[in-house]
Amino acid sequence: MPLSPPLTADQRETLLKPLLAEKGWKMDENGRDAIKKEFVFKDFIQAWSFMSMVAIKAEKLNHHPEWSNVYNRVSILFSSHDVNGLSDRDMKMAKFANEAFDCIKQ
Repeated sequence: MPLSPPLTADQRETLLKPLLAEKGWKMDENGRDAIKKEFVFKDFIQAWSFMSMVAIKAEKLNHHPEWSNVYNRVSILFSSHDVNGLSDRDMKMAKFANEAFDCIKQ
């Protein structure tokens, strides 16, 4: 049984749409039901701090991102493998990533 079900049409409207319209997230262009975003920081230390914050939250939610880091850039992709698409956990992690970014950039 999945940890959380796939997003419903209503959740896509209320949770996903604002992330795409206002928060800089994009749908994966490779056809996966996944969202992605690149975060740019002042330096490597800020990028690593961000990754540490997101990693701790991901472990708590048992939902880990696909990501990469090159110096001051962190690229993240969220999708729930157990439902082969987006779930509520992806929305929670994307929201948290935005909050962590805002916290570090201050």
